[in-house]
Amino acid sequence: MSAKTNAEVVIDGKVYTLCGYEEPEYLQKVAAYINSKIGEIDALEGSKTLPANMKSVMIQLNIADDYFKAKSQVEKLERDMELKDRELYDLKHDLISNQIKTEGTDERIKELEAENRELLLNKARLEATLEDALLAGIGSKK
Repeated sequence: MSAKTNAEVVIDGKVYTLCGYEEPEYLQKVAAYINSKIGEIDALEGSKTLPANMKSVMIQLNIADDYFKAKSQVEKLERDMELKDRELYDLKHDLISNQIKTEGTDERIKELEAENRELLLNKARLEATLEDALLAGIGSKK
């Protein structure tokens, strides 16, 4: 576990000391995010007349909205990733199946080529035998 750190941050013009196990840069980033949310509310027309507790609730609602949108996006990305993982698994399975079929087909091609060579040799022998028989038959008629 990392060491506990302290960081002084300014939120809405006030200095706070934040403690945590995160880096001080991260704590500054969190404070900057909160200041940006405060700035969004301050930029709204009529926000200057809002009571402090109402302004605080609006800021909290905006932060919660960001959180739930980010959470929803993460869940969608996780679902998409699971779907892609399943598709990848199926593709790998198909690839392996096709490789096995290809190996079987390659072996069958080799067998057929050997059989074809043997048949061609037999054909050549039969043609030679037939030619010899024809020549012998022609020679005996003379």
